[in-house]
Amino acid sequence: MPDPQDALPVVAGSANCLVVDDEPGVRRSLVRMLQAQGFTCYQAASGLEALRVLEQIGDTPLVVSDMRMPELDGIGLLEAVRRAYPDTSVIMLSGMSETTIAVDCLHRGAADFLLKPISMNELQARVARALEKRTLVLENRFHQENLERRVHEQAQRIQELFLQGVQMLARALEAKDAYTRGHSIRVSQYAVATAERLGFGTNGLDSIRLGGELHDIGKIGTREAVLHKEGSLTADEFRQISEHPALGERMLSPLAHESPAVLRIVRSHHERLDGQGFPDGLRGEGIPIEARIVAVADTFDAITTRRPYRDSRSPEEAIGELRRVAGTQLEPAAVEAFVEAFPNPKSLPLSA
Repeated sequence: MPDPQDALPVVAGSANCLVVDDEPGVRRSLVRMLQAQGFTCYQAASGLEALRVLEQIGDTPLVVSDMRMPELDGIGLLEAVRRAYPDTSVIMLSGMSETTIAVDCLHRGAADFLLKPISMNELQARVARALEKRTLVLENRFHQENLERRVHEQAQRIQELFLQGVQMLARALEAKDAYTRGHSIRVSQYAVATAERLGFGTNGLDSIRLGGELHDIGKIGTREAVLHKEGSLTADEFRQISEHPALGERMLSPLAHESPAVLRIVRSHHERLDGQGFPDGLRGEGIPIEARIVAVADTFDAITTRRPYRDSRSPEEAIGELRRVAGTQLEPAAVEAFVEAFPNPKSLPLSA
């Protein structure tokens, strides 16, 4: 049995080291060598005892272990340490000079393999090399993680700046049109409240909030004469209007990776359940649910807003119209969720 003091630190040092060997004399000899390198050494007489010691002292830079031991041999200990403490360097020792044993140890993740008897110079040189490799691996990981974090932060900042620019553009677009001023903000608010009733979580609500705010951004490419026309649109003018969802999607393409739902809203908010919408003629559940929700909010606000070609209608009339076209143009569940979210239409923030 090992001395009870063997599991305690032998001397204070710059780093912990665990020496594992079932021969007390060998352990003490190894400890002296490692102390000379500045290690605080712990000892164990078997693989199982070594794991118990590691549980007490935590992650350890270095384990030096014999191959042949009772209870749990060196290979078993090596595998257990690699699983639980992957950043620990393990140097294996053996009195048998078989190449296959050394190759097997290295294949299983050992930092090095030494044959007994071991000289101080050889052990210290191998330990220094193993720890240098460990340090390089840890530094490389740190720099990689730090680089990834910085790249992610920069990408987020670039996206924030892009969104700020687009939002300012959307507000500038509406500011030029007294008939639609505030339209996108109201659509965003209506759509979020509707989506909440339908059980959307935080991420989904965030996408709907932004998608509602930017749903008409593609109209920046539509001539003002067409947007403000009082009479019926010609076929060419309607084609121009019907291009704004696809144009808006292209304008917001930098959001494709982080916020794909926003692009789905922008592209598909004019689709209809009966397939008569634009730009893709999608039908039923082929229309993204986020776009179906925004379509309800967009339709309600359009009905209750005065436009060049017609006067506004009351909120009660607008809700009646939503229910009339539910199932052909609009998603019925979204219509009813909208009504539930706003049981008192007169309290809605309508435009003049």
